[in-house]
Amino acid sequence: MPGPLDGILVVDLTRALAGPHAGMMLGDLGARVIKVETPDGGDDSRGWGPPFVDTPDGRESTYFFSANRNKESVTLDLKDDGDKALLTELVRRADVLLENFRPGTLAKLGFGTDVLAGLNPRLVTLAISGFGHDGPEGGRAGYDQIAQGEGGLMSLTGPGPEDPQKVGVPISDLLAGMYGAYGVLAALLERERTGRGQVVRTSLLAAVVGVHAYQGTAYTVAGQVNRAQGNHHPSIAPYGLFHCAGGGSVQLSCGSEGLWRRLCAEFGLDPDAPGLATNGERVARRQEVIELLEGVFADIPAEELLARLSAAGVPAGKVRTLDDVYAWDQLESQGLKIAVEHATAGPLTLPGPPLRFFASGPDGETETTRREHAAPPVLGSSNEAIRAWLSS
Repeated sequence: MPGPLDGILVVDLTRALAGPHAGMMLGDLGARVIKVETPDGGDDSRGWGPPFVDTPDGRESTYFFSANRNKESVTLDLKDDGDKALLTELVRRADVLLENFRPGTLAKLGFGTDVLAGLNPRLVTLAISGFGHDGPEGGRAGYDQIAQGEGGLMSLTGPGPEDPQKVGVPISDLLAGMYGAYGVLAALLERERTGRGQVVRTSLLAAVVGVHAYQGTAYTVAGQVNRAQGNHHPSIAPYGLFHCAGGGSVQLSCGSEGLWRRLCAEFGLDPDAPGLATNGERVARRQEVIELLEGVFADIPAEELLARLSAAGVPAGKVRTLDDVYAWDQLESQGLKIAVEHATAGPLTLPGPPLRFFASGPDGETETTRREHAAPPVLGSSNEAIRAWLSS
């Protein structure tokens, strides 16, 4: 299946991660994504490593592979008049343009929003910045870990308030790309009604604040400033990681009083013990709850503990390493691992798109998810084809 965005042309001027992730999401949905890169090395992330994969022509970065499947690559020098003319023609034909330059940079190159709208009134432009396109700090450069810190996420992550930690993936970049792709889809839908495109703007800061969730309202509504407290939930108990026999651990969640009672029944505990009968009481005495359960679990190996929790109907799970995750048959069943053929690196296994699509009919559901995917492109690999197409 070609995907729901079949026929949509995306010109991707972005580099590193936030913008490329947005472009990859649109490509996964069937859009044609033309990645515009500088001739002298291309996207910055092509040089980010190790790890690298050695190829007959040099080496390829696995970091670059993570955000650039289902794209073509063309090299253009946007300070060269001839290459600017080629970009102009791409803009005229495009449905979407993605950029994550510092605010004002694209205008200095001759492609400000007024120019883009004049070239193509139906164009939807996604602009991703570090801290916003205006405001007192709108011109700041944006890097993921800096945004995680500035946006408060690091203050909520880690073993305790004195040891803030970043998330183990560049989450502000990834979220900005996801919010950006979501905004592009909304703007394309509105274009169906108005006939005109528009500019969608988001930032790493906005993406982090956008996922504050209950931590944000704890402050904005209740005035409570939460801080990092390790692997346990600030508002639900028990909910977190618990150690068990043999140095193992499990995670469990009692998101209701019913689940708390099931847990207690399975392990011979009194659910109505003083100070433990309600979630609010247990949250106030969280450390006591942790010590109580870890005392019970101390002689139970992890696999047995997980089996007993499952039998009792208490949500639980293990903490997997990435090799465990990618060997998991459940991951395979969800299409979260794909095989592609790279032009120089050969056969590759990549993480797969997170969406699946189904059509309902009289005979039930038929999956319409795109199954065939293109490997991340070699730098400039589509130069000749795209230049020939633009001149036709």
